[in-house]
Amino acid sequence: MTQIDFYSGASDKLLVACRLSVKIVQQALRMVVYIPDSALMAQFDKLLWTFSPISFVPHCYADDGAASITPVILSDGSEKARTITHHAVLLNLHDEIPPDYDQFQRVIEIVGNAPNDKALARKRYRFYQEQGLSVRHHKLGQNQD
Repeated sequence: MTQIDFYSGASDKLLVACRLSVKIVQQALRMVVYIPDSALMAQFDKLLWTFSPISFVPHCYADDGAASITPVILSDGSEKARTITHHAVLLNLHDEIPPDYDQFQRVIEIVGNAPNDKALARKRYRFYQEQGLSVRHHKLGQNQD
């Protein structure tokens, strides 16, 4: 059964996503990051390279030839991306429920401080609960991770 984790109170969702990506890689897990917005995906891709001078998050796009061996995959939800089944974690950086979320052991949702972001996150939270899934909530502190 898929475990759902909500991280709320993020002042910078992409930075929190980077930090969580580092933790996932350190745990020797593999993750798909769902970002259907191409501009946001490019921004996140760049941030994974630059957010920390001392850490590296091995990542690539879902259609890259190295996707089968890369720990973090950036996906827009395309048909090609949906064939990735060997990753345990799905990080959702979209306002809606990601496709095939139930194929993952864990789904991570990051919630910002904007009222609209909170409202959309509540809808996703209720959806997961209605599916009978275990939903955990983590309030981000000052260090945002």
